[in-house]
Amino acid sequence: MSVPHLRLGVNIDHVATVRNARGGASPDPIRAAILAEQAGADGITAHLREDRRHITDADIDGLMAALNVPLNFEMAATDEMQKIALRHKPHAVCIVPEKREERTTEGGLEVAREENRLAHFIAPLREAGCRVSIFIAADKRQIEAAHRIGAQVIELHTGAYCDAHAEGDFAKRDRELEAMREMSAFAHSLGFEVHAGHGLTYDTVQPVAAFPEVMELNIGHFLIGEAIFRGLTPAIAEMRRLMDEARA
Repeated sequence: MSVPHLRLGVNIDHVATVRNARGGASPDPIRAAILAEQAGADGITAHLREDRRHITDADIDGLMAALNVPLNFEMAATDEMQKIALRHKPHAVCIVPEKREERTTEGGLEVAREENRLAHFIAPLREAGCRVSIFIAADKRQIEAAHRIGAQVIELHTGAYCDAHAEGDFAKRDRELEAMREMSAFAHSLGFEVHAGHGLTYDTVQPVAAFPEVMELNIGHFLIGEAIFRGLTPAIAEMRRLMDEARA
């Protein structure tokens, strides 16, 4: 049985982080998104945070106008973000947890405790034609809750796995990987399209890319950092090569 093509979504948030560190217009995240598309990205991911610490509303406007590949619009489950998503109607909306004090998204969304609110929150997005994704840990309870509220996609948080690898705790790394393997199969059995992302690098991507149920990886910070040394196009090309090698 042939395994479907594994899509690569490139997150361009941290091009905007560098721009915003000094102000002005450079480097331009929209230019980065176009380069990523030309380099073989299957989609572009951008997280519009409530505090606008990197991506801005104008960036979302520009991305919607410039891209020929799908935009995955990451956002918190707030009324403000829902209105922005309904105005733009991006291909995909990924609901993520968000705390102002965190440097990056620290964990998966707590769906089980907020089922009723999240079900009502995502219904208008689905009606508008957006594919709704929920960013969650590899946890059966959360996956079942995401299924009950009507999400179409889950994105498994790979951060704990990547952190354990970076810290040299290979026993924990392998436990996290096995949990993701089991939960990607479980989510697929419920009818979800399964994605994964957060913290993936050249060293950690292949075991996740090898999961046959995973259809898309979203990778950002590492690729933007690697682009400083390699250039964005070669950085993406190497990630694409590793993903394809693992998939084969």
